[in-house]
Amino acid sequence: MMRVLRLVAILALAALIGVLAWRVYQGETAPSEPLPALTLEPLDGREGFDPAAIEGPYLLNVWGSWCAPCRIEHPVLMALRAEGIAIYGINWRDTPDDANAFLDELGNPYAGVMQDVDGQSARALMISGAPETLVVSANGDILARWPGPITADVLRHRIYPALEGETRRR
Repeated sequence: MMRVLRLVAILALAALIGVLAWRVYQGETAPSEPLPALTLEPLDGREGFDPAAIEGPYLLNVWGSWCAPCRIEHPVLMALRAEGIAIYGINWRDTPDDANAFLDELGNPYAGVMQDVDGQSARALMISGAPETLVVSANGDILARWPGPITADVLRHRIYPALEGETRRR
C-alpha cells in the first residue's frame, strides 16, 4: 500500500512539474525584465542602433559568424524581416571582417547591427551562448527570450505570442 501511495505522489509531482514547465515554455508565467544598459560599438560598414531609441516591439538577436546554429536560424530571421518584424543584431565574440562576410553571404536581416567587442553586453543580458533572441517591448522590457536557433515551434509558442501581446497593449 505504501508503494502505491508513493507512486501516486511521484506521478502527481511529475504531472505538476510538467504543467509548470509547459506554462513557462508558453511564456505565460515569465515576467518581463528591463533591458539593461548595453555597451556596443558599430559594426564596420553596417547601420547601427541605439537600444534606447528604438520604438518597439522588436527582436534583439545575439549571433556570431562562428556559430553553426546562427547559420541554421538565419533563413528564419530573413523571413521575419520580410514579414516586417524589426530585428536588431548584436554580433558577439567575432571579428568585424568575419561578421560582415557572414552577412554578405547570407543576407542582412537586421534593421541595425552592433558589435559586443568585450562581452559586457552579453553579460548584462545574461547570454551564455549564441544564438539568443529576445523580444523587447515598446517601453524597453524583455518580454521573452529564446536561447538557441529560432524554429517554427519557437515562433508559434514564444516569439509571435510575445509580439502579439505587446501589440495589443499598445
